[in-house]
Amino acid sequence: MRRHFEEQLEELNTELIAMGALCEKAIALAARMLLEDEIGLKREVESTEEAIDRKERAIENLCLRLLLQQQPVAGDLRAISAALKMISDMERIGDQSRDIADVSVEMNECLACGEGTTLLHIGDMANVTSGMVTRSIDSFVRKDLALARSVMSEDSMVDELFEKVKRELSSLISSGAGQGEICIDLLMIAKYLERIGDHAVNIAEWVEFSLTGRHAGERR
Repeated sequence: MRRHFEEQLEELNTELIAMGALCEKAIALAARMLLEDEIGLKREVESTEEAIDRKERAIENLCLRLLLQQQPVAGDLRAISAALKMISDMERIGDQSRDIADVSVEMNECLACGEGTTLLHIGDMANVTSGMVTRSIDSFVRKDLALARSVMSEDSMVDELFEKVKRELSSLISSGAGQGEICIDLLMIAKYLERIGDHAVNIAEWVEFSLTGRHAGERR
């Protein structure tokens, strides 16, 4: 019985890794649409977001089977409960990547907004948040508390980049460059990326809960 349970837990880890990879793909595709003017990728972003939704349902069903059939206790119960919370955050990451793609389509004809520095920082935000998502999932699979906490610490980096984007856009609007609408779109994209970073932190916090029984919010 225990061996079968461990096999199912391993399946859960595999499915979480796959869902995390889909999230990373969605972020990368959405960023390419914005930064490289590859608007034709919109359908691929949409299909990736749909795949994330399907993966969420599959993992949720697996977790419910584990809870009902195996009746886990202690650490195993925390791990399954954490996985259920994590997939909710990953599903939202898929949604926000699709939102970025939608906004990019609306503003693609004006990608030259500013002097390029704003888009550079948005690109940095995309790279950082994508890495945070990947490492937060890895920390769960590896049961690596230090890795989870390193993801939490990166939240300040995302916040700093977001503040830079806001300042640059504010200066651009104040200069009367006549690109106020595009600046608002860019600010929306930066906000979506900030939220993706928040979701990665949420995942890492649930990893801490699964390993220690304490949520990072309680520790703070």
